[in-house]
Amino acid sequence: MRVAVVMVMMLGLTVGSAGSESADTPPIGTMAQIMRGIYFPNSNIIFDVQMQDPGAPADTSSDDGTVTSSFSGIYTGWQVVENAALVLAESTALINMEGRICENGRMAPVQRYDWQKWAREMTDVSWEIYQAALRRDQDEVSELTNNLAEACDSCHRVYRSNAQQNRMRCLGTGVILPP
Repeated sequence: MRVAVVMVMMLGLTVGSAGSESADTPPIGTMAQIMRGIYFPNSNIIFDVQMQDPGAPADTSSDDGTVTSSFSGIYTGWQVVENAALVLAESTALINMEGRICENGRMAPVQRYDWQKWAREMTDVSWEIYQAALRRDQDEVSELTNNLAEACDSCHRVYRSNAQQNRMRCLGTGVILPP
C-alpha cells in the first residue's frame, strides 16, 4: 500500500513539474515564422471555400509517392476548414506570448491595445468560421472571409513590413528600417 501511495505521489510531482515547465517555456519562433507557418496556410484554406465547396468529393488522382500526397486524403472536406479555423483561433495565444520577437529581432508589441484588439478580432472571426463550417455553410464561410481578411489587414497595415519600399517596419515603434 505504501509503495502505491509513494508511486502516486511521485507521479503527481512529475506531472505537476512538467506542467510548470511548459508555462515557463519562452517562445521559439519569430512572429513572421508563426504567420508563415500557421496563419498564412490556414487562412488560405478558409479563403478557398469561396471558390471550392469543401463538401465536394476530393481529387485523389495526384499520388507522387511523397508523404504529403500519401496522407493528403486523411482529413478532407469540411473537417479541413474546421481545423483551419480552430488553429487560427488558438494561435492567438502564440502571437500574444510575452517574449515573442519579430523577424528583425525586436520585441513584438503584444501588450499594445491595438495589437490585443486585432488579435481578439482574429479569435472571434475564426470561431465564427468554425461554427459556420460545422453547419457546412459555404455561403456563410465565404462571407466571413471578408471579416478574416479585415482582421489580418487591420494589423498588417500597422505592423507588417512594407514590401513596396523593401524596408522593414519595426514592430511597435512605427520606425521604418532599411533591409
